[in-house]
Amino acid sequence: MSMTDPIADLLTRIRNAQTAKHKALRVPKSKMKESIVKILRDEGYIQGYSVEDDDRQGIINVELKYGPGGQHTITGLERVSKPGRRVYCGKDEIPRVLGGLGVTILSTSRGVMTGQACRQSGIGGEVLVNIW
Repeated sequence: MSMTDPIADLLTRIRNAQTAKHKALRVPKSKMKESIVKILRDEGYIQGYSVEDDDRQGIINVELKYGPGGQHTITGLERVSKPGRRVYCGKDEIPRVLGGLGVTILSTSRGVMTGQACRQSGIGGEVLVNIW
């Protein structure tokens, strides 16, 4: 059975693992997923990640991060552009999540970037994910 939306699968696995208070999770590797997980780490939403090679496509091991009282660092994940409805924005139309408190992840011609990096570079692209 083929997966139609691997990015939504990644977000759902992260959401479910945080709800169950897991410390880590494993997802099948792809370049797009690895780029998204790297941005999550750089923005402080997850503790870290590592890539494990196997005989097939590889696995990304994601270490989740929790606050001092065990509260989630990620309170919301939203998949914006979906296979049935692609959402694109220009350099002046990049959305702000919660007035700048969250992060928008875009796929651009220069790779996967945050909304803030896209504004500084002056490029737009496909809006993949909103995180807060």
